[in-house]
Amino acid sequence: MLCRDVIENIEKDYPISCALDWDNVGLLVGSPEKEVKRVYVALDPTAEVIEAAAEAHADMLVTHHPLIFSGMRSIRTDEFIGRRVIRLIQEDIAYYAMHTNYDVMRMAELSGHILGLEEGRVLEVTCPASPADGKPQGIGRVADLKESVNLEECCRWVKQSFGLDHVKVFGDIKTPVKRVAVSPGAGKSMVRAALLAEADVLVTGDIDHHTGIDAVARGLSIIDGGHYGTEHIFIQDMAGFFSERLPEIVVATDPPRRPFQII
Repeated sequence: MLCRDVIENIEKDYPISCALDWDNVGLLVGSPEKEVKRVYVALDPTAEVIEAAAEAHADMLVTHHPLIFSGMRSIRTDEFIGRRVIRLIQEDIAYYAMHTNYDVMRMAELSGHILGLEEGRVLEVTCPASPADGKPQGIGRVADLKESVNLEECCRWVKQSFGLDHVKVFGDIKTPVKRVAVSPGAGKSMVRAALLAEADVLVTGDIDHHTGIDAVARGLSIIDGGHYGTEHIFIQDMAGFFSERLPEIVVATDPPRRPFQII
């Protein structure tokens, strides 16, 4: 199968038009005409991931986060992004990124499903009419639990659902929680949407000190499971996509790569 055919299948479900304006998604390195028999799926296009893709004899690397976010004026081996681009070209690996188009069309729904949220609604609409079904889509989900729990119980539930060793929590752990908002990845910009939705807690990542304490002061608790911790679900989900939609392609997945350690 040619790379362009793989891309066509991906973009049927995750059209580039649904990505946010600031994003950079699609085929970022390589030829649309390349023959693709093996795909490697990862969250981040790090040097380690590119080497792992090469060792797996992958023809195509698919990641959530883009390697190239803005224009590059040079591609050099003494610059860390350029070095990765050159390595992909040397190994003849086509590289495709699916970031906020995936967030809008899948990550939001998937994260709600993982948390067991029923009848969730879009937390922040960014695509008023989805190309797939004409329904509004966007970042995050929000829904009411069948029964209230306290914030501490909610933390344990988030850890179990996302397979996390720990979370960071802003708020009184005895606070009752009924309405839950979830927005995987960097969630600072989603605090306002969670407040407008009258959520009791926002499950997300990358929350800094001031954002956390200010949210609590406004009545919103926050459970921070980390950027990787809340988005690693992309890897197995896309592996499933390829296995179901393109079974002739061999799929390899990146192992867990926590970007930091807590000592």
